[in-house]
Amino acid sequence: MIARIVKASLGLAFFLAPFPTAQAQAPSSAGYVVPNYWDPNVRVERPDLGPPRVIRFLTDDDFPPMHFATPEGGVTGFSVELARAVCEKLALNCTIQARRFDTLLESLAEGRGDVLAAAIPVTGELRARFAASQTYHRSPARLLTTRGNARADLELGALRGTRVAVVSGTAHEAFLERLAPFIQRRTAPDLQAALALLRSGDAEYVFGDGVSLALTIAGRGGSEFAFAGGPYLEARYFGEGVGFLLRKDDLTLKRAIDYALQALWDDGTYARLFIRFFPVSPF
Repeated sequence: MIARIVKASLGLAFFLAPFPTAQAQAPSSAGYVVPNYWDPNVRVERPDLGPPRVIRFLTDDDFPPMHFATPEGGVTGFSVELARAVCEKLALNCTIQARRFDTLLESLAEGRGDVLAAAIPVTGELRARFAASQTYHRSPARLLTTRGNARADLELGALRGTRVAVVSGTAHEAFLERLAPFIQRRTAPDLQAALALLRSGDAEYVFGDGVSLALTIAGRGGSEFAFAGGPYLEARYFGEGVGFLLRKDDLTLKRAIDYALQALWDDGTYARLFIRFFPVSPF
């Protein structure tokens, strides 16, 4: 599903730790964009969760801005705070525990937690093992360029003959190879090397993960850059997105989480959390 996008009128919050150099960005003339994954014509009913229970959320503490450790030893991030908001909306007693990222799926499968609040992209393979809530996050692909070269209305076809840096071996490279064979690709081993090509003039654009590029704009020295065109959300290349994962025998809790997520969109909580953790919108 392609996310609908809306322009938020909320004020941008400063997001300091763990990015001490990041500053809140003033909305552009087009506005700060918050993705909307909820169809207003499809309403989710709140199910009866039965007797009170403690819901155990599991996450990782080393993947900002989605989930990361705080200086006080706790855990926060967009997925984590959204989980807390879900619990508050449903009046649930919840715990949130950080575990190593590579242990999360097995911990859920073996019953050491009830819900994963981590940025694990939903795939067909995961759906065969687990239940997934409504999508609450996607990371679009974006084109980054120097601020003076940025055009919000840039079409992919207008890049014919231009030099575009992309990290080799990624879905972003595959996308360009298939859908924009008319560009001059400049492959790089990682994002920093791709940005170096842009800074040196060896590339006119960088094509990559929108969240990573948004954090680049928000960071020290990032004000020289801006997005152009996009966003690109083709699921074949960039995935279905992220939802909360649960065991398949807990479908009532899944429906309750879906209800809460829609309610959090409706009351503006989702937008406030998105702006808090994404100082520059990846959309």
